[in-house]
Amino acid sequence: MRISISSGTLFTYPLQKVFEIARDVGFDGLELIINQDFQKVNPRLVVRELSQILPVLSIHAPFMPLDGWGGPIDSVRRSVEIAADCGVPLVNFHPASWLGFELKFWRWMYRILDFQKEVGEEGVTLTLENMPWVGRFRINQYILSHTGKMIDFLEERNLYMTFDCTHMGSGKTNFINDFYLCYNTGRIRNVHFSDYGHGREHLLPGHGILPLTRFLNHLRNTGYNETLTLELSPHEFPRDERIMVESLKEILQYLRRETAIITP
Repeated sequence: MRISISSGTLFTYPLQKVFEIARDVGFDGLELIINQDFQKVNPRLVVRELSQILPVLSIHAPFMPLDGWGGPIDSVRRSVEIAADCGVPLVNFHPASWLGFELKFWRWMYRILDFQKEVGEEGVTLTLENMPWVGRFRINQYILSHTGKMIDFLEERNLYMTFDCTHMGSGKTNFINDFYLCYNTGRIRNVHFSDYGHGREHLLPGHGILPLTRFLNHLRNTGYNETLTLELSPHEFPRDERIMVESLKEILQYLRRETAIITP
């Protein structure tokens, strides 16, 4: 299992610094979120330069409007092209938002019959992320919020999955059964790992109410051999860089310990 960290966890730092911290802490690689740093630059050059510090294990397609990236459809396609050119093996994207009136994106998703053939590139796996329930009335504003419907969509249209713990946990605190429903499809290629509690997402492990240690043990016992990505809110850390780095080291040790294969 490769243990990665999302660049969003440290987005208050410049990207080069983010990669250097992740390398020094001991992560196997990063998930690179395409954000404002990728406006008015050559994104391929940026990705290649950052990859010299630590491998980019996945690219997260933009989930906000960016100059030069077009709408959601163009953003996904461009992310896949960059990944293929730069040797990044996975691209993750969010489904269309019905609350955001992303009707064009919604229709496009349902027109695709085989995502790997029609949108993906050779050597690049395309994954869809499950999304959270938010607000006072616990609304999920994205299509495919029901686990069964998402599974059907993935299987019918040859699309893989990024399973997000805090997003699933925001709707179902004990999300292990839903994880197994997704896992048994054989389509999980990435896991976003963080805690959830009291309406707050992407908390440090132990700062929320999710059964995360049990979840990690399930990953170990099922022989999951893909990527596990630590995706935390940067607000979870103190401003002191030294303390933040030590916290990340402790979390990485915890992740490796709880997912390590136990030999008799």
